[in-house]
Amino acid sequence: MARLRQGTATSAGGLVIRYADGLPQLVAGRRRRDRDGVTWTLPKGTPHPGETTEETALREVTEETGLEVEIIGPAGSIQYSFVQKATRIHKTVHYFVMRATGGDLTRHDHEFDEVRWVDIAATPDLLTFETERALVARTAASLETPKP
Repeated sequence: MARLRQGTATSAGGLVIRYADGLPQLVAGRRRRDRDGVTWTLPKGTPHPGETTEETALREVTEETGLEVEIIGPAGSIQYSFVQKATRIHKTVHYFVMRATGGDLTRHDHEFDEVRWVDIAATPDLLTFETERALVARTAASLETPKP
């Protein structure tokens, strides 16, 4: 059996947070994929040459969600591996906590079939990947309760 080549990849994305009726919500998107069927994930993407991690996160979140966003702070990173074209890719995704400053979810790009606000409490049942569920749980635990 042939051994897989090894590779690395880096992406950046965001946990866009808002409060509705005093409860935190975040933006999640649905993709249709041949290998996974339907997945619900956080917005993220690959850097353009010369972009910082923060610039990548802001651009990708804006493109994929239709929202204009700003970074509030780091949310941490996740790592996972997958196989693509006979290469095992070890990927790191850097996430930032963000807030929307404008835009509209209906302006999301083609990478998501649907984008919506979701109560953070519902994300364990919605998000497809455990690494993202764990990141959201850590972020949710650190959020401040909004003042009335």
